[in-house]
Amino acid sequence: MLEFYTNPQSRGTTVRWMLEEVGCPYEVVPLAYGPAMKAADYLAINPMGKVPAIVHEGPAGRQVVTECAAICAWLADAFPGAGLAPPPAERGSYYRWLFFAAGPVEATMMNGHLGVRLSPEQQAMAGYGSREAVVAALREAVPRGDGWIAGAAFSAADVYAGGMVDWGLAFGMLPEEPDFLAYRDRLTSRPAFQRAHALDLELQAAMEG
Repeated sequence: MLEFYTNPQSRGTTVRWMLEEVGCPYEVVPLAYGPAMKAADYLAINPMGKVPAIVHEGPAGRQVVTECAAICAWLADAFPGAGLAPPPAERGSYYRWLFFAAGPVEATMMNGHLGVRLSPEQQAMAGYGSREAVVAALREAVPRGDGWIAGAAFSAADVYAGGMVDWGLAFGMLPEEPDFLAYRDRLTSRPAFQRAHALDLELQAAMEG
């Protein structure tokens, strides 16, 4: 049994997509913003009082995972039949870009969205440096042609990093350059992405109805 705690207007959309790529059955537990996310029973799962989170009851016992990148990495390992992670010895690029997206990319995009501007001295201290440096690195990471961000095969790194590219383009935090747009279009054309998007739209309508 896998429980998926989410809100359709949250980072849970990325985890929903990952779950659809994995193909494992899961139960959705929708949480509205406000008291529901701060209730004691949910804080026992995620003390941050935020979504997404997953709880899995399996042979290894009860596993609780929060943080989008961690959930994507855990799901890839927990369900190896989906083929969403390279063999352990070949995970250099996989880990590099998965956690680059979770760290520097998200931090610089969120700071930009909030209007935070770092001085040169602050950029030297910040893990992501500058927006320009992050965009340049992401520009080099984004695949061209038929490849994916961690190599020839689509992986959980594409789900998370690709989700950040989609988000960045949607909110004007990434430049609408051909390589970013082409990568986004390849990702959003995947059947699992489209299923996840449709399911989140249904959930949003149900929560608002």
